[in-house]
Amino acid sequence: MSAQTAYAELQDQLQTLNIGELSALPGSFQRLIKRGNPYIYYNFRDIDGTQRMAYVGPEDERVSQLIERTKVSKAESGAEIIQAQTKSAIALGCMTTLTKHFRVINRLGQYGFFRAGGILIGTHAFLAMGNMLGVKWTSSSKTMDVDFAHAGKNVSVALGANLKLSVHDALTSLEMGLLPIAEFSGKTGAQYRNPKDPELRLDFVTSETRDGKTVVLPDLGLALECLKFMEYSLIETTQAVLLSKGGACIVNIPAPQRYAIHKLIIYGERPVTERVKANKDLGQAASIIKVLLDAGNEGLVKNAWRDALSRGSGWERRAMEGRRAMLKIYPYLDIPEIW
Repeated sequence: MSAQTAYAELQDQLQTLNIGELSALPGSFQRLIKRGNPYIYYNFRDIDGTQRMAYVGPEDERVSQLIERTKVSKAESGAEIIQAQTKSAIALGCMTTLTKHFRVINRLGQYGFFRAGGILIGTHAFLAMGNMLGVKWTSSSKTMDVDFAHAGKNVSVALGANLKLSVHDALTSLEMGLLPIAEFSGKTGAQYRNPKDPELRLDFVTSETRDGKTVVLPDLGLALECLKFMEYSLIETTQAVLLSKGGACIVNIPAPQRYAIHKLIIYGERPVTERVKANKDLGQAASIIKVLLDAGNEGLVKNAWRDALSRGSGWERRAMEGRRAMLKIYPYLDIPEIW
């Protein structure tokens, strides 16, 4: 409970800081409804005169209170407060990520990647999700990949925004040896690698398009690799705090129930050579589902499962295959009311 309290306080501090930075720009907060859910954006005019909107977060009591607090008093430059709160949360049991990975994720956040609709996915999102849900994963959580997603040109996803930034500039500013991998066409691809450090590997993805080609977003200075079924995780995203010994930052992550079901869907897509990763997918899905069930949120799992099955025979076949594989290892999750 003390770790959960420290985490909640840290999230409040970070959101207050972020909102304060936004409100320093001439503009106003706006409430928009997307896919039936309310979200808060900050509408402002950029230095080039263009009207832009930055994502603040899903509308809830906490965000509303933080906005009101910011209107009364500008957020303090709370770097020392954030650092102290981060150390406290870690000491009390919150999970951390590698500092080198955090530096990349935090720098992208500083450049506006998450405000422009960027989403942290993969194992780093799973780590942040555990802290958000108030649990500590006991399995190994180390990974060499840092995975990001963006809705790209898919306007149906809730986190649309029109900020301009350069992901490439953000990454090169770190001076960590990250180089973009070029496609055969000679254009910059959707992956960054450090040839001298295998623990630094970045991937940027989006949902599949008709032609399956890399999606280029000039306003973000970014190319995105298309992945099948990715759009499922980009709906109803939420926010969480990512912690490391180097600090903490707010990130957008998939909704836990959608992250879990998505892992079941892509389980069968892994080649035999990636069976270890496939089993990790099942473990992450089972862990999240159990936490949600234990907290009385079986309705979230049921709705996410039904949505997956409703998307067509290919989706249903893969989801059922992943479910069968998961239940073979974790039979206690075989609950008829959900499946």
